[in-house]
Amino acid sequence: MTDFTLHDMDSAPEHAKPLLENSLKGFGMIPSLHAVMAEAPGVLEAYQKLHQLVLDSSFDNDEKTVVWQTINVENACHYCVPAHTGIAKMMEVSDEITNALRDETPLPTEKLEALRTFTLAVMNKRGNVSKEDLEAFYGAGYKRRQVLEVILVLSQKTMSNYINHIAETPVDEPFKKFEWQKNQ
Repeated sequence: MTDFTLHDMDSAPEHAKPLLENSLKGFGMIPSLHAVMAEAPGVLEAYQKLHQLVLDSSFDNDEKTVVWQTINVENACHYCVPAHTGIAKMMEVSDEITNALRDETPLPTEKLEALRTFTLAVMNKRGNVSKEDLEAFYGAGYKRRQVLEVILVLSQKTMSNYINHIAETPVDEPFKKFEWQKNQ
């Protein structure tokens, strides 16, 4: 176990307290990830802003879930996969989509599969996608805006996935029933 503090309203740095209040209002609790991030208030603030920007993106709930979980699964994030499973349920994303993402099996539509494939290409090629990658993405009905929004989500998830790996962030109680390990 690492020695990162799970901050609460009493232990958090002063600049992090209003951010943790936002977490309480938005989630009804302080997620463990936010409790860890509170150590560096700018990190928590950036994460919260990125999260809101993702929510405000052109992606629908199914598509947001595909991009979030594709990144979480590829990075084997022990915390984010269960958390986003619970979030997907709250967003009324089908179990068929959620299970396909968690199990790395085919998604129910070609368009969602193209989104997952493109997200993986951006991640694994570190943005150096090919003309063919872009053409396949555009061929599925996506536009340049969604290319950029995949990178937006990747920015958010890079923060959370990496912090969770380093801090060994404990899974929040409401999401423990969705615990997950990457298939070998």
